Amino acid sequence: MESWKWRGRFYLQRWPSARALGVLRDKVRAATSRSRTERPVAAVVADLNPVLRGWAAYFRNGNSGRKFNAVDGYVHERLAIFASRKHGLAGRNWTTRYTYEWITRLGVYRLTGSVRGATAHASR
Repeated sequence: MESWKWRGRFYLQRWPSARALGVLRDKVRAATSRSRTERPVAAVVADLNPVLRGWAAYFRNGNSGRKFNAVDGYVHERLAIFASRKHGLAGRNWTTRYTYEWITRLGVYRLTGSVRGATAHASR
């Protein structure tokens, strides 16, 4: 698609569809469901990382940054809810316990920052 700012430059307009995001959310929701609270959080992260890494590798070409940021937020939210339920706490405990430092210490694969901006090679 032609750039609206720089005429004559073409960019790849590609990002994950709503259906693809829904499938990923379903996988994250299944891995962090209430019925799996007997598992350690590190084991859940170990199950989620290959899914996130593969999904990011597939959709990293183009301009998927906003979608990747939304997925990172969703994974953070689901893991915070999972850990809260596991330890018998109410709510998500965003500001006190389950911050981005906590996510980093767990080793959760972050999708934000893995996008490669590619130009489209269209013949004009």
